[in-house]
Amino acid sequence: MEYKRFGADIAVRLDKGDELVEKLKEIAVKEDIPFASVSGIGAVGSTVTGYFDTAERRFKSSELTGDLEIVSLCGIINKMNGEAYLHLHMSIADESGKVYGGHLSKAVISGTGEIVLHSIDAETERCYDEETGLNIIKF
Repeated sequence: MEYKRFGADIAVRLDKGDELVEKLKEIAVKEDIPFASVSGIGAVGSTVTGYFDTAERRFKSSELTGDLEIVSLCGIINKMNGEAYLHLHMSIADESGKVYGGHLSKAVISGTGEIVLHSIDAETERCYDEETGLNIIKF
């Protein structure tokens, strides 16, 4: 992984074998990012994505492996209890063009990942919301 800051933005290149979520969290901690948006593209060999089951109030995940293209990576970096918190979603396509996606838990880069973090001049925290069972943004 390499990254470089350009004003309010950080350009990130992830390399083969890098775990995307782990590396972005590493940058968020090192750069002490209080609030940023995330966007990116690339290629992955395995992912864990899922969705939040509102009735059961828990995430359900599925794993995909193979040659997969990141069609879209988006999300938010902020903090919860003073620690870096990443809320990411990803859409990925397989060799036939079928697209899968959802809440991103893990993605291992197979080629490269090209990601931009855009810092927003604000500070937000997350807090657990009893009604939904989610960690929501608190302004």
